[in-house]
Amino acid sequence: MSEHHHTSTVTAPTSVTHPLDALTADEIARGRRILQGAGYVTATTRFPSVLPVEPTKEAVTAFRPGDAIERCILFVVLDTATGVCAEVVVSVTSDAVVGTTELATGTAPYGQPQYLLEEYQQAEQIAKASPQWRAAMERRGLADRAELAFCAPLAPGHFNRADEVGRRVIRSLTFLRSSPDDSPWSHPVEGLIVHIDLTRAEVIRVEDEGDTPVPALDGNYDAATVGPARTSLKPIEITQPEGPSFRVDGQAVEWENWKFRVGFNAREGLVLNQVTFRDGDEDRSVLARASVPEMVVPYGDTTPTRFWISYFDAGEYLLGKNANSLTLGCDCLGVIHYFDGVVADDHGNPVTIPQVVCMHEEDYGILWKHTDLNGKAEVRRSRRLVVSYFSTIGNYDYGFFWYFYLDGTIQVEAKATGIVFAGAGAPGSIDPHATEIAPGLFAPVHQHLFCARLDVAIDGERNSLAEVDVVGIPIGEDNPHGNAFTWQTTPLRRESETGRLADATKARVWEVTSADRRNAVGKPTAFHLVPQPSATLMAQPESTVFGRATFATKHLWATAFDPAERFPAGDYPNAHAGGAGIPAWTAADRSLDETDIVLWHVFGPTHIPRPEDWPIMPVDYSGFLFKPYGFLDRNPALDLPDGAAASACCGGADDACTCTH
Repeated sequence: MSEHHHTSTVTAPTSVTHPLDALTADEIARGRRILQGAGYVTATTRFPSVLPVEPTKEAVTAFRPGDAIERCILFVVLDTATGVCAEVVVSVTSDAVVGTTELATGTAPYGQPQYLLEEYQQAEQIAKASPQWRAAMERRGLADRAELAFCAPLAPGHFNRADEVGRRVIRSLTFLRSSPDDSPWSHPVEGLIVHIDLTRAEVIRVEDEGDTPVPALDGNYDAATVGPARTSLKPIEITQPEGPSFRVDGQAVEWENWKFRVGFNAREGLVLNQVTFRDGDEDRSVLARASVPEMVVPYGDTTPTRFWISYFDAGEYLLGKNANSLTLGCDCLGVIHYFDGVVADDHGNPVTIPQVVCMHEEDYGILWKHTDLNGKAEVRRSRRLVVSYFSTIGNYDYGFFWYFYLDGTIQVEAKATGIVFAGAGAPGSIDPHATEIAPGLFAPVHQHLFCARLDVAIDGERNSLAEVDVVGIPIGEDNPHGNAFTWQTTPLRRESETGRLADATKARVWEVTSADRRNAVGKPTAFHLVPQPSATLMAQPESTVFGRATFATKHLWATAFDPAERFPAGDYPNAHAGGAGIPAWTAADRSLDETDIVLWHVFGPTHIPRPEDWPIMPVDYSGFLFKPYGFLDRNPALDLPDGAAASACCGGADDACTCTH
């Protein structure tokens, strides 16, 4: 494509003009200097997590441009020599440490801060230096390939083993490479597991079971390996000759009737704040805050190599810290606005991820259309604003896409791609927990269960929640002809009444209504959360992953707003015994009636891998809609200009053709 078809602008978070602005590099650096001055930083100090302390809702509501802004940062401080860790809150406004809380990682229910990037390399070094690992490689006849081996660092789960509880543990599986640039994922050394104590920098034990041959498969997928690219695809040109329709002021975005603020942090990645929809001359509140703060990837395999796998990609690895720098013309097409993201490295120093969030417009087909009896046709094209980012956690890549539509709908879509995590087996054998995706290469069944957090604010903070089902009516007086059906609304008035499953047979949706506003037909203004039903956590209630990922056992939970309740599996799911997050919060059984409500919606694919997923997996899509239902009095997209959303050529032998409606 010609260069002028791809253009971009960038917002770099360098100054703070609003309480909800993302952290800047200067703020993170200043926070670290404050910690150092207060004696919190030594040669063995590391920072597994550095996150903004979000302002109170009251402070945000009261803020006016030009007001002073209080800015605080939560540093998780880890002494790698002892394993002692604490939460330290620093005010970069007043240059002071304002709070310290030591983490009780050594006592039940345990839990550890997120992993450091340097610990991945450390784990590999510890594994390869282990005499037990070297002996296993020798026994398997792989000693000559040990130097090029990749020892993958993997979160351990929690199994109450005496030599693991309360310790900073990581597990390592071994994969081989035939060259330094070879993809290791097609060469698993099945049955070789190294259990590592990171604080002591020692191997706890090594398991070496079986003698399954290492698959001799080429798992590379780059252009040089694949060979010449097909030439049959003709170019598609995406142009906006007058520029985009959105406007950006710092981290504030306006597009058509939508307004919101873009945020980004090391754990959740993309965060959207103060989402409103313009109705006439009024910007009406829809969401106070929205993000996807957690996901769990539980495996359904029973082998010693993988039964323990249940990654929490935000709570153990940090989705935002592992986010990609996006590339114009590849990750994003058209006229793009990027937002840089700032996170902290292992030493607490700021690191900018350039172009981490991408925003652009897309044509999206027909929005509405009708041909009258007299033959007159009216049609308007749909368009959506896309705000997205991608994160790579080991072998998998996850894209998180928020779509804003002209009719007031919001869509959230997760895109799972990358490389399936595979083990080895006898070619042609049957494994009830893993499919053979290539000769001798078996990929276990697993799930990707995302949890969106929607701090809803439908025309204000006083909202109520209900479940709406479509139901049939037994034939009789109320249904004399047998054709009738209706809808049934069940209020969910307390936290104990949530924990709901989607039900496609009843077209089930969840309705959030305003306590303070009614529409033209006298009903409370509302939005519907429309799920795309999928499996919830398949693990049994007695399993440890069930206790650690209880949030994933239902499609919908709701809680009364509490600023401390951000992560549905708790603040530190790594090596945690379970019970934190959603189950602990909902046990309080707070009222959800006409109050500030947070929805937690679980969605995502259950993956039975297939040969077509190898050597790299086409995107698997999942998500949901958040859709106005009586929020507006009529279709808000009636005033779209005819044909303005797209222009096209009819095709043909030359470029002289132009088309209009």
